[in-house]
Amino acid sequence: MNVNDSEVVVSILGKNGYTLTGKAEEADLIFINTCSIRENAEQRVRGRLDHFRKVKSQYPDIKIGVIGCMAERLKEQLLDEEKMVDMVIGPDAYRDIPALLETVDNGEKAVNVILSRKETYADIMPVRLDKNGVTAFVSIMRGCNNMCAYCVVPYTRGGERSRDPESILNEVKDLFSKGYREVTLLGQNVNSFQWQHPDGHTTGFPELLDAVAAISPLLRVRFATSHPKDMTDEVLHVMARYSNICKSIHLPAQSGSSRMLEKMNRRYTREWYLERIQAIRTIIPDCAVSTDLIAGFCNETEEDHKQTLSLMKNATFDFAYMFKYSERPKTLAQRKYKDDVPEEVKTQRLNEIIALQQELSVQSKQQDIGNIFEVLVEGISKKSNEELFGRTSQNKVVVFPAEQYKAGDYVNVKIQDSTPATLLGEAVK
Repeated sequence: MNVNDSEVVVSILGKNGYTLTGKAEEADLIFINTCSIRENAEQRVRGRLDHFRKVKSQYPDIKIGVIGCMAERLKEQLLDEEKMVDMVIGPDAYRDIPALLETVDNGEKAVNVILSRKETYADIMPVRLDKNGVTAFVSIMRGCNNMCAYCVVPYTRGGERSRDPESILNEVKDLFSKGYREVTLLGQNVNSFQWQHPDGHTTGFPELLDAVAAISPLLRVRFATSHPKDMTDEVLHVMARYSNICKSIHLPAQSGSSRMLEKMNRRYTREWYLERIQAIRTIIPDCAVSTDLIAGFCNETEEDHKQTLSLMKNATFDFAYMFKYSERPKTLAQRKYKDDVPEEVKTQRLNEIIALQQELSVQSKQQDIGNIFEVLVEGISKKSNEELFGRTSQNKVVVFPAEQYKAGDYVNVKIQDSTPATLLGEAVK
């Protein structure tokens, strides 16, 4: 989401006479695009601000702005604490950047963190910042209505609103015409995408997914993220119908304990989640499933933790993002619950979750050895200029000898070995 937001900002600035540079010393303007979803993310932003403080001491005319979720959360506090920050701009105020720059030119600090009920930037064609020209992100909606107890997103990105499907299809068609071969449809909860047309009929996520996949069989389609409570069989059947919709679903569980899920306000149970996993395995047998997991949420017991480990074994996740619970300001959990799991217990539980997922990920990759997968080439391998890398439909990275292939090609690759993170293979003629 932040990558796509940066691309929107670059587009807006491009129409106002700015061009992109990769060197801070060449810049007239530096924006730090921020995330507040975990405390660690905010600490990393502080580190970047320290770096740019030194840059500004050398080049005092540079304007520095903080944009995104952290800007929304901390507002004027950033201007007070970080004296070299000139602008603080929330995720719904990017259109106002040119006017805010004029304010700064007049010697004043500029702030706009007003959240919108309507802003989707649907009419702005993002300037792609990716290096490969093969894969791109397309935002289909903004904000979130789910109000999970631990999550700051509804407070920093506002309520849920969907884009006009026609604008989404036009953006995807434009990307395909420019040589892109994969798009990822983005939303905090893509399953709740809904657009009411003037004639009264509604486009939901299954219909949108179907329409995007129908643009071309040569265009791969991914999406993220899905909320388990809204993952319907209808979506799964659309995925099964199109070979170019990638067989990979990110389905955040967060916990394997129904008690914890209720406390988290996730609005599903352990049983519901596992039933959704079973539906995926039945309707799309070759689908990979990844997840998010939180260790040490408020009042989590050892039994709750064991249920998370049990869920992982049952679901056999291919990959997971795993975190210790990090209390975020203004959330329901911060207001209502005590962050009472000791830090050392959080760390121990997280380590157990990571260790188990490493086993599951290794098993998943080993099961691929000997099989042939269609790989979309994304670029040259980091370790060797004579090797290429790409991903399978299941979102697994594959490295193989380059031969005559190039970025954007579809190549059938036979998997011969694997590392903990990567599949290794050779192209099959």
